[in-house]
Amino acid sequence: MFKPLDPLLHSELRLAVMSLLISVQEADFSFLKEKTGATAGNLSVQLNKLAEGGYITIEKSFKGNYPQTTCRITKAGIKAFEDYVNALKSYIGKK
Repeated sequence: MFKPLDPLLHSELRLAVMSLLISVQEADFSFLKEKTGATAGNLSVQLNKLAEGGYITIEKSFKGNYPQTTCRITKAGIKAFEDYVNALKSYIGKK
């Protein structure tokens, strides 16, 4: 039987963000925008969805006179990502 896939992670951009954050733990908005190739508006919307789901935290601050947004993966986000990867494995027959 196939395991259900988390609909919050079953989006290309949100999955890309989580894949990046799982390896670096935290990243600023510019880094995520560059690595994903997303527009600022779309990335912002998707980050907010992940934050609302409890998978990441978003901290807004200033670095000098410039705004800086930092995203961090949460423990719930790590677990959700691991569960998602394990569910995908059930689709390709790997345990």
